[in-house]
Amino acid sequence: MTKVTIIGATGSLGRQTTQTLLQETDAELVLFSRSADRLPADPRTTRIAASTSDTAALEQAVAGSELVFAALSGDLETMATQIVQAMKNVGAKRLVFISSYGIYGEIAGRPDESNGILRPYRKAADVIEKSGLDYTILRPGWFDNGNDTDYQLIPKGETIYGNDISRRSIADAVKQMVLNKDLNLKANLGIVR
Repeated sequence: MTKVTIIGATGSLGRQTTQTLLQETDAELVLFSRSADRLPADPRTTRIAASTSDTAALEQAVAGSELVFAALSGDLETMATQIVQAMKNVGAKRLVFISSYGIYGEIAGRPDESNGILRPYRKAADVIEKSGLDYTILRPGWFDNGNDTDYQLIPKGETIYGNDISRRSIADAVKQMVLNKDLNLKANLGIVR
């Protein structure tokens, strides 16, 4: 059985990804968040309530995982660095990390915002790309609550047209990588409807 760690499990993407993986795969999940103990218990989940700055808890969460999914807010560069180091310490290799579209000035008709509000997302993406891990960076547009799984993956360097994406679509993209571990390796992808 596949073991997947979800870092940021109490956030909207973490919750949707948890639901999708429990319903549509047989994966066992490690749910990691500062308030993971408030999440519903399930026989296929282990909850770890801690911050990424808690090295021992983070290493416990990622040890043995075939895929680590991180959807976070806050000091993204520091958290990305902590996750990469914990994964290296325990030999975990596969990371799917949520950043943001617009970090490379790739949105049609929009100014480059990579030095403004999106700078933390760009710095985190840089950490992941230099990590040596088997990473996939997903750069979604604005999240919505749609039930669709209709999305496009746009490689880094290409212009992005469109600006919204359902949380369910992002969870589906993660599910596809859980089911096919070689899918989108070393890729940095915009994801929009």
